[in-house]
Parts: sequence; C-alpha cells; structure tokens
Amino acid sequence: MTLGLTPEQQELSTAVGQFAGRHAPIAATRDTFDALAGGDLPVWWDALTANGFHAVHLPERIGGQGGRLLDAGCVIESAAKALLPGPLLPTVQTGAVALLADPTPAAEALLTELAAGSPAALVLPDDGDLRVQTDGRRWRVSGASEVSAGVGAAAVILVGARDEHDDVIWVLVRTEKPNARIESVAGTDLVTDVGILRLDEYVADESDILTGIDAERAECVAVSLVASAAAGIAQWCVEAVTAHLRIREQFGKVIGTFQALQHSAAMLLVNSELATAAAWDAVRAVDESIDQHRLAAAGAAVLTVSPMPDLVLDALTMFGAIGFTWEHELHLYWRRAISLAASIGPANRWARRLGALTCTQTRDMSVNLGDAEAQFRSWVGETLDAALELRNDKPGRQGDYEYFESGPQRTLLAEAGLIAPHWPAPWGVDAGPLKQLIIDEEFAKRPALVRPSLGIAEWILPSILRAGSKELQERLIQPTQRGELAWCQLFSEPGAGSDLASLATRASRVEGGWKINGHKIWTSMAHRADFGALLARTDPQASKHRGIGYFILDMQTPGIEIEPIKTATGDAHFNEVFLNDVFIPDSMLLGAPTDGWTLAIATMAEERSAISGYVKFDRAVAIRRLAAEPGPDRDDALRELGELDAYTSAIRALGVRETIRLLDGQAAGPTSSIAKVAMNVLLRRTFRATLQLTGRVAMEADADPAVVEPYLHLPAELLGGGTREIQLNIIAQMILGLPRK
Repeated sequence: MTLGLTPEQQELSTAVGQFAGRHAPIAATRDTFDALAGGDLPVWWDALTANGFHAVHLPERIGGQGGRLLDAGCVIESAAKALLPGPLLPTVQTGAVALLADPTPAAEALLTELAAGSPAALVLPDDGDLRVQTDGRRWRVSGASEVSAGVGAAAVILVGARDEHDDVIWVLVRTEKPNARIESVAGTDLVTDVGILRLDEYVADESDILTGIDAERAECVAVSLVASAAAGIAQWCVEAVTAHLRIREQFGKVIGTFQALQHSAAMLLVNSELATAAAWDAVRAVDESIDQHRLAAAGAAVLTVSPMPDLVLDALTMFGAIGFTWEHELHLYWRRAISLAASIGPANRWARRLGALTCTQTRDMSVNLGDAEAQFRSWVGETLDAALELRNDKPGRQGDYEYFESGPQRTLLAEAGLIAPHWPAPWGVDAGPLKQLIIDEEFAKRPALVRPSLGIAEWILPSILRAGSKELQERLIQPTQRGELAWCQLFSEPGAGSDLASLATRASRVEGGWKINGHKIWTSMAHRADFGALLARTDPQASKHRGIGYFILDMQTPGIEIEPIKTATGDAHFNEVFLNDVFIPDSMLLGAPTDGWTLAIATMAEERSAISGYVKFDRAVAIRRLAAEPGPDRDDALRELGELDAYTSAIRALGVRETIRLLDGQAAGPTSSIAKVAMNVLLRRTFRATLQLTGRVAMEADADPAVVEPYLHLPAELLGGGTREIQLNIIAQMILGLPRK
C-alpha cells in the first residue's frame, strides 16, 4: 500500500507518477546527471510547480493547494518511486518547516515565494556549525553546513543557526547575495545535487528572520518527508522484483517458482509495508503533540530511512548480476536510498534516541472518532460501568488467567454481546469497525475491568456461526462466552502440520453420523477442553483439499485418548490426541461433508489475526529496565530498545491503517499475513537482544524480570497459526502473484 489511504490521496500519487512518466523518464534523466549535480533545475520544473505538486501542503491564500503534510508525503513518495530528479524533497521540506513559523510578514513572503515555484533547501540547527550574532537590527551568520541536498539548486535556504546563548535563529539565506557560497560536492545520489553552504559574515535583516519554529518539530517534519521518499523507493523495489521474478527463466523454469526467491520477495513486501506504515505514522503525527511526533519520526528514521539501502540491496540480489550494472536503474534507487539514509545522520543515534523516549513514553495509535455513534458509546460505557460493580467468582476453564474467569461480571458482558461484539445478535452486537473501536476505547478507559477472552474458541466459534445449526449455536456459543466451556483445535497431525490438506485422520460414514480414526498432535489445552474443532478426511477419493469435513467433537466421547506433551518449559499445554472409533453425530458436522477446508481456512485466518495482535504485549521488559538505569550496557540497551520499539510501532501502524481503510468501507487487505510474519521477526529479534544484553541473568530460571521463561515459550508463538515459511508462501503466491511450481 501507499502512504495515501483516501481516494483523493491515491489520485494525487497517481498524478505525480504520470507526470514523471511524461516529463522525466529515467532514460532522459540519465542524460542530465552532470547538470543536476551542478544545481541546474530540470527543464520541466516550471511545469511541476504549475501543477502545484510542490505546494500541496501550503495554504491556498498564498497560492498553495491547501492540503496537509500527509498529502505532501504522498507527493514525495510517488516522486521517489518514479525517481523524479531535482530538488522537490528539499523544497517541500522547507515549506513544511516554514509553516511552523509565526505568521509574520517574513514567513508569509517565504511561503508565497515557495508556492510560486522557487526551489529551496533546508539546513537544520544540527546540520552544521552555523553561528549568528545580532545587534538588534541585523544578523550576521558565519560557518558552514554539513553536506546537504538541494543547496545548489536553491534560490533560498532556510537555515537554523545558533546564537551566543545556543538558541536557534531561523535565517533565510539568498544564495545570490554576497558572502554566501555553495561548494558543490560529488554526490552519491545522481538525481539531486548535494553541497555545502558556506557563510562568511552573511548579513540578514528582519525580513529574513522567521520566528516561532520549534527546532525539534522542524527536525521531525524533515525526517518524516525523508521517510516518505524512502517508502516510495521500497515500493518500487517490490514491484520491480515481482515483475522480474515473473518473467526471468533459469534451468528451464520461471525463477519466481523457486521457493527461496518467493520467500525473499515476500520479506521484501513485509519490510516495504512496515516502512510505509512507519513513514505514514511520522507524517500524520505533525498534528499531534511534539512528544508524539518525536516518537513517530524517530521510529520512521530507524525503520524506514536507515534500513533502506539494505532493502534495495536485497532487491538487487534477486535481480542477480543484471541489477548491478550501470544500465539497470536499480543502482540509481540504491544510491538515492544511501543518500537519504545518510542525510538524517547515524542510525545508531536515532535508535538510542528512540529507546530513551520509549523508556517513559508510548506511541499513541488511537484513531480520533470524534462524537461518532454517541448513543452507542454511552450504552457501552454504562454497561461496562455496571460490570465494574460485579465480580467473577469461578476460575477459568481454559487456564488460570483473569480473562478466562467466569461469574456475574463475565455473564453480564456476554449477555450484552460485548465479548465478541462483531458477531451477530444475540451473540454480539453486529459491531462494524467503528463500533468495535468505540468498545475498545471504552474498555481502555476502565483498566480495572479485565476484558474477557474466548481463548481458542475465538478462532472456532465463527465457523459455528457460519455453518452450524441454530440448535448447535444455542447449545455452545453463549456458554462459551460465559466461560463455562473450554475448547481445543484438532487440526495438526504428525504428518500434516501446516499442510492441513495432507491430514490422514479418517471420518467414515455410519448410521446417524461418523466414525473417526486418527491421531492429532500439538493440540493446545485438549486436557481441559469440553469440545474441539476436528478436521477429518471424509472422502479419500477427492482431491486433498476437497475431501475434508469440519466436525465439532465432544471431548468426553468414548474412544478419545489424550497424552500430554511436555515442552521445554516443563509444562504440558500441548497434547497428542488419539481417536479410536470415535462417534460424532451428523448434527456436529458443520456444513457439507467436504466443506471442511473452506471453514478451516476461515478459522486459521481468525487465528492469524489474533496472533498478529500480540504486539500489544510488551516483550522487551528486561531491555527496558536495562535502558532506564545507569550501567555499562545502557547505550546498547537503548539502541536495541529503539530498534525494537520502531518495529513494534510499525506493526501497530499497519493495524491502524487497516482499521481506517475498513472504516472507510474498503475491503480488508493482506495486513493479517504481513503482520503475522512481522510479529515472528519482532519476537525473534526481541528475545535475541534480551539474551545478548542480560548476560548471567539468563542463567536463572526465575529471574526478575523474567528472561528465560518467556523465551522458552517462544516456539509456541512462532509456530502457532502457521509457520513463517507458510505465511511467506501465502504472501508470495496470493498477494504478490508469483507463480506456483
């Protein structure tokens, strides 16, 4: 997906891409490398500014388009994807920072000039050693910037210089004036000039001074737009690689059928989607508090901008040697990614900075719903307040956790339809995305109220809703919601783990029902379950996907033998289940005898969605504690924490973006599979970093904070809902459209 979620933003991105295709095809851009490096404007610059692409975020009163920074991010993203040359990014950055200034005549004049098409550049306070002195009427600036993009082409440069008190003074520098010199530098990026601004007693008057710009906010804005450009590069890589894998042949086969390349392409998409989500979050945060914008911008720096050269390198390796040639355009994107990453400074500094922020703050990903559905919200609040007056008095059937407990409080919530609100009445309240968000918010306002969980049943009961009889629904759904029934999922077999279609358990037709014979494994909580969802082969002659039935099994039925499987933790949450002539009546078969595969896929989709939501739990507690306390490993802990929290925020932003799309009435996207793979990566990275940083603490089984115990539980999370490799197959074939073998 692109940064833009609305049809208007998507149309804007398309228009920029079409402009680039007409005016700046890459073949033509190659002929202008020397001119661009020298600071010459592209010949089509006036046409670009006439379309207003450079000023979509500037007010209409001064000639802009009246949009927001997110609209500008869409332009920058699309321009980067098309490798549009010239100083568009620095010009847009300058205008975005100027918008932060007090509405003085100087600021108004600059914005008007930028809207009219004047190219510009930005030098932030920490991007050089520029110092300013004033006698009250004039300001004199001396020093030099670091290597900066767009200064050679700029007619005006907005400079953050520091005075004798180390305060930042924002000065407009006219490059044609005396004592201002641009030193051109041979740039890594071949489509945007880079250089050094040198000032020697440069004189500025009041009309050249902007006030009211917060330096930290300015940096966040600038980095957010750089991230937008990086996201565009990532998207180009995904499209280019996918197209290449579909047509390139080796060993007599299209290389897109090779599983290794399919997995690499799928991971490229996952990383691209995360990069785009982080950039989107950073750009939209301009309307939030500076604390929130710091978190979002730093997250984009860590996850989108800094890793982009390596992402492009991943794409290059999938092209093979052809991607390394001068003639192929890939190296131009690679160079651009390198330059963008370098422009924001060392990656480790951003990671440590974010880690320091997240020691005390959390990125707020809530969606502003305003006063939508006020009457419904009021009813939910009153219901939850009534529940707070009650208590649960029985342990949970699925485990010793608060969210499984049963009693008056849970019963009230179940009868109100608030345990699974998206289900139809009477089991839910038919809540669409908007009402679900309202319910989430109302629960969040009441942290003392533990939100009940359906556990494994959350993945199974939707199939009963789809295909079960009314009698079966009434028998099973409400008692489960009240916490009176526990469930297990009898899918995996010794010879059919993630490959459910290869299962061997047989269901043979007998009078009044079915006889089941087979062997299930890795069945969570089978020893506690009252019922289980069972897949069995009903038609051995049918193709393996079509001959499967979906049954509801009473776990007290004769012929069931349960053997615990003790895992590395010493616990036995998993089980082997042996089925010997187990009778299941026809009333417990969901749908037709061969509908099982379709229902199973739906169940697994529910599971993937639930597992991808695990990001709400903080897995970096041990690292967070190290990062918050003085010590020899604190810097390393801060860096690791920053990288992990950037990744976490990007996964959460993926979910928010999907929610917004659903609220807009759009169809669900591939977020579930992408988030599942991303969670797998995040969990591995988190526990690897935890073990590397905590040292001898990992020698203790019961350390505080816990280190080894959650690590030993990790395989269950990595394998649940389908392995990473299976998810990568799904992404490669179902989302990217790469060919099957």
